[in-house]
Amino acid sequence: MAEEADMEGTQDAVSAPAEAGSGPDHPDQAQLAEKAATEAQEKIDAQALPIRAYLDQTVVPILLQGLSDLVKARPDDPVEYLAAYLMKHNPKNKK
Repeated sequence: MAEEADMEGTQDAVSAPAEAGSGPDHPDQAQLAEKAATEAQEKIDAQALPIRAYLDQTVVPILLQGLSDLVKARPDDPVEYLAAYLMKHNPKNKK
């Protein structure tokens, strides 16, 4: 009987799973929280990557697009052109 009493006390301490739809009161809060969690996880993942993999996932795609555009345009100041291209097409700035 003592064991049953101990088990009952343990069961009372464990909280029941959350009911479906019992999240934040406002859907906007849930979206913001999910976005923040995703960004935090991406930052952690990016920090754990080897250098080559990090560059391949973050910089190389946009850099190759910019270099391709640069070759087509052949501007007088290619560095300035590429810098402007990268700033304009930065995927982190798109909304």
